[in-house]
Amino acid sequence: MYYIGLDMGGTKCASTLGKIENGKIDIIKKDYFLTNNQDPFVILNKFSLFIESCLKDYKISGIGISSGGPLDTKRGIILSPPSLPLWDNIKIVEYFENKFNIKTRLQNDANSGAIAEWKYGAGRGVDDCVFITCGTGFGAGVISGGRLLTGANDNFGEIGHVRLTKNGPLGYNKKGSCEGYCSGSGIKNLAQLMYAKELKKGNKSEYIESIGIDNIDAKLLADGARGDDWFSKKVYKLSGKMLGESLAIIIDLFNPSKIIIGGIFMRSSDLLIKEARKVIIKEALPLSRKVCKILPAELGESIGDISALVVATGDY
Repeated sequence: MYYIGLDMGGTKCASTLGKIENGKIDIIKKDYFLTNNQDPFVILNKFSLFIESCLKDYKISGIGISSGGPLDTKRGIILSPPSLPLWDNIKIVEYFENKFNIKTRLQNDANSGAIAEWKYGAGRGVDDCVFITCGTGFGAGVISGGRLLTGANDNFGEIGHVRLTKNGPLGYNKKGSCEGYCSGSGIKNLAQLMYAKELKKGNKSEYIESIGIDNIDAKLLADGARGDDWFSKKVYKLSGKMLGESLAIIIDLFNPSKIIIGGIFMRSSDLLIKEARKVIIKEALPLSRKVCKILPAELGESIGDISALVVATGDY
């Protein structure tokens, strides 16, 4: 059967046509564009053009949408996510079902990632795992006892909103939050705060000065940390420590067999995991941490595409 997945992120949006049959996913066609704070209905129109092009050659059994939360999956509404600031109460499921008469489903990106990794990736074979998005935002999707946990109104697992320190980088509208320290946007904010303090002490980084602190991002910092830039190393060391604090909370609360992390962690686990593990050993319950493996997302850069396609099936 053929499905369409729409992956909506704060940085980019992706459209995917895939075939799902006998436990196997084949991606047939995909497209993406930068989000760039475009009007929601401009983005919906771009998605619609992709769907129309697929309908010329394929019978589509379902449309799945994976988006940052908060959202209302029962009513199919996106509710002002921090990563999508213009998306206020957008009835996205109704929009596509009215336009194409195809069953459409909406799911939080952390939850859809958890389902995808559980069924097709690093979470196969276990009944208790947590998937963490680690991109523009930082959130958790939780599989417990072989089922997805969503909470009373789809806000289960919002680890990004948990405050780690009284002050610190801004993330999820809260200073010092897990998202402020550990997400891609958070690492950028963390670097800018830290560099301002270094400048007050008279310390400068040639690498940062050559780029400009206003132009820095998590990838450029990772490049610097793998090189010889002392400041980039310092940023990732602190981010890794705070990631460990975040993971220790998850281990204590949910007792998972696996924590699977996407996004920044997939690309920069070498810079984060050492410090994170030090904190986990110190902070997490020993019996819980001993049974928990911390892994990068097995689905890699395709996880957003596959997550949205799995949502389209409704098989979760």
